Amino acid sequence: MKKRLKLKPFVLPAVYCILVGVLLLTVLLSKNTLKGEKEDNTTYVTGSILDSYVPVINLETTILRPYTKEDITIGKNFYNYDDEQENQTNSIIYYENTYMQNSGVDYIASEVFDVVSILDGEVIEVKKEELLGNIVTIRHDGDIISVYQSLSEVSVQKGEQVTRGQTIGKSGNSELMKELSNHLHFELMLKGQIVDPENYFDKKLSEIE
Repeated sequence: MKKRLKLKPFVLPAVYCILVGVLLLTVLLSKNTLKGEKEDNTTYVTGSILDSYVPVINLETTILRPYTKEDITIGKNFYNYDDEQENQTNSIIYYENTYMQNSGVDYIASEVFDVVSILDGEVIEVKKEELLGNIVTIRHDGDIISVYQSLSEVSVQKGEQVTRGQTIGKSGNSELMKELSNHLHFELMLKGQIVDPENYFDKKLSEIE
């Protein structure tokens, strides 16, 4: 007759604990494995995106004058309705028995001078008109447009990206303001409104409303 194996009282709890421990370990390993697979298949954002980011507009940039030559003077002022009568008189254009208000500023010099872009931007128009001569129009960030007229030479083309201070042409003459001889007619538009450029030169873009 075989003897029945009799287990001691502490054996069963010990076996139970071992089984529970193995089960918990198996569950934890499974979760870690799944988590690892998920992380391996995940694409993370890296610093390279930020490193390659270029700000659309630097608010600390100042607006340059459209020339670099020092001996430039004003031949005709921008017409300002609130200005003194003397300045308004100097802002009137007379052509073929017609008086017109000047929508820009005319800069004159005895010799031809380089004309430069006041800010970074894109050339949106290059054309020649009988009365105004060669014209270059540039769109800048911040809803700013600059117009350069009466050019004798143009060194940019439509669609070209230009940098602040880049030479875009040379001063010249126009039929409309023949009496000024060598000059640059410059206009500035902010948010669709024509403004007096003299009020904005050397200002930071952050200071412009």
